[in-house]
Amino acid sequence: MTRTLTISLLAATACLGVAGVAMADPTTDELVIDGQEMITRAPAPEGHPFDEVLSGWLFREPETRATEADSFENPGMLAVEHGGEVWNTVEGTAGKSCASCHGDASESMKMVGASFPKWDAATNKPIDVEMQINHCREKNMGAEPYKFDAGDQKDLTAYIKHQALGTPVHMDLSQGDMQGWWQKGKDLYYTRTGQLNLSCASCHEANMGKFIRADHLSQGQVNGFPTYRFNTGGMVSIMNRFRGCLRDTRGEFPAAFSDDLLALEVYVTWRGTGLSVETPAVRQ
Repeated sequence: MTRTLTISLLAATACLGVAGVAMADPTTDELVIDGQEMITRAPAPEGHPFDEVLSGWLFREPETRATEADSFENPGMLAVEHGGEVWNTVEGTAGKSCASCHGDASESMKMVGASFPKWDAATNKPIDVEMQINHCREKNMGAEPYKFDAGDQKDLTAYIKHQALGTPVHMDLSQGDMQGWWQKGKDLYYTRTGQLNLSCASCHEANMGKFIRADHLSQGQVNGFPTYRFNTGGMVSIMNRFRGCLRDTRGEFPAAFSDDLLALEVYVTWRGTGLSVETPAVRQ
């Protein structure tokens, strides 16, 4: 009885808010990285629940914001640096590296972070950057695919997405059945799950700006992933973050790269349309 009551109270607190819950208006500061101004506020695309999309950077504490704004202080840049080494490392039976086919990443990858996930005709479903990396490793390099969240996978993804730093996020939903996957992701976003009976929208829409669990809830944008998080002391991928949120509802979560998580990535990426790619973002 006590356990059930505790769970119910936690759910009510998270979903409905309680008197005294602190609120935080997003900062009006501007984010500039390496002399380039980031778009941290953008008009929401048609059909979006908000009028304006806001980067999670706007909700962070001043120290965290300052860390992301300084590439020398941003610990996520160590992952980007290592990702550049992985980019040039020859692996597999074909004797190739990423650079063997794609050359200078600053040119060949400069739009990837802003346009993925995108439609993959070969598999008849969307594909994200991590999945594309594994596809290239198997088919073009003759190398083993990375296991989910392997260090080299996260660092290489961070390196590739960093090439699009400052570029506004814009997915092409007109290709293949991207719209269908968008709808599936939207349905999942609003589906309550777990013992706490929470959905993504419970936190990042209904309670945006509230101070819960020692942090202010943002809109849950993914334009900065992989992201460096102080609470884990390392890089966190998009699907790892999704799985963590689902775990926190005390419910079961899908396997990495499952169709559910892929659809959710499509929809949540769309929710940040117009925001600059910030990879690697820094969060608490």
